[in-house]
Amino acid sequence: MAEIEKKKEWNAKGEFDCLAVTSVQVYPFKEGPSMGHIKGLASIVLNDQMLIRGLRVMDGENGLFVSYPLDPFFKGEEFRSICCPMARNLRDHIQNCVLEKYQAAIA
Repeated sequence: MAEIEKKKEWNAKGEFDCLAVTSVQVYPFKEGPSMGHIKGLASIVLNDQMLIRGLRVMDGENGLFVSYPLDPFFKGEEFRSICCPMARNLRDHIQNCVLEKYQAAIA
């Protein structure tokens, strides 16, 4: 029981149990009228072991954010992501890494 509490406390500090972004590739789009809210595409590698392609750098009402790949065969009214982080701190870590690399690429 103490081990579970220790893990929760450790994760609350913004550290990760096992996943970290080890590589980021960003492909910014040139500004054009047809691009809409999509500003670029990105691929990431987690722990040098898992590649996730198809991340999108989007421009929303509150600024830039990272959107995850969508299932093209889903027939519901909503969109469904193929993959997405389950923990908020992992989502923030991925978004920070991708947006940092995006800002460096467009500068």
